[in-house]
Amino acid sequence: MEELDLAGMAFEAAFAELEDTVRRLEEGNLSLDESLRLFERGQKLAAYCSAQLDSAELRVQQLLPTASGIEREVWSET
Repeated sequence: MEELDLAGMAFEAAFAELEDTVRRLEEGNLSLDESLRLFERGQKLAAYCSAQLDSAELRVQQLLPTASGIEREVWSET
């Protein structure tokens, strides 16, 4: 898939491709060029998935009630 395909790709499809890419890289048996190509694609997929998750988190936060006194919990990666 080309990079332009990411814009219209569903999160689930991008994540599945990322998992497959990681699996192939972990298995080895690839040429250096193929490994680099897959690594680059994996980096793009990871960034795309991360951006999709960030966007979803923002949408959820915007939907949470704040006027009723319920505080929003900020999620951290720690």
